[in-house]
Amino acid sequence: MTRSESIKEIAAALLKAQQAMGEAKKSATNPFFSSAYADLNAVRAAVLPALNANSITVLQPTVVIDGRNYVETVLLHSSGEFLTSQTEIKVKDATNPQAEGSGISYARRYGLQSFLNVGAADDDGNTATGVAKATETKAAPKAKAAKDTFKKAAKETTNGTGAVSSPLSDLGENGDWS
Repeated sequence: MTRSESIKEIAAALLKAQQAMGEAKKSATNPFFSSAYADLNAVRAAVLPALNANSITVLQPTVVIDGRNYVETVLLHSSGEFLTSQTEIKVKDATNPQAEGSGISYARRYGLQSFLNVGAADDDGNTATGVAKATETKAAPKAKAAKDTFKKAAKETTNGTGAVSSPLSDLGENGDWS
């Protein structure tokens, strides 16, 4: 992150803006994973009115740093103070203009959302990697089995009475279980 020498004015304005911001709405659907997420327009709708009302504008130009492409999110206050953050543009095929455009949109969305600490559940990443489904699929049967085992052990331990029985109470006079 880079910033102007002073951030006194922008810090106060940013605090007021964040107090007025809401969550980004999950209004877009990823057709490949059947998941809802907050797209770039939803993030912009959540942050721009509050930022602009507090004299902060947002710029998101692309920049090249050490041969890598980034979206630079710039918060510029009317006082001239600024804060910037960079989000790398990641694409599989940099020669494909559509892929590059998608990468820029993705970097703009996450750069803005992250920089301003705006919440929105975007589960397309977990679904894409299989994390959410694997956890749900594997954890649910294990949790049920553990719960069933606990219930059975609790019932056996209390002999169905609710009182804990001692295995020593089953010992005969000679100290055996006969």
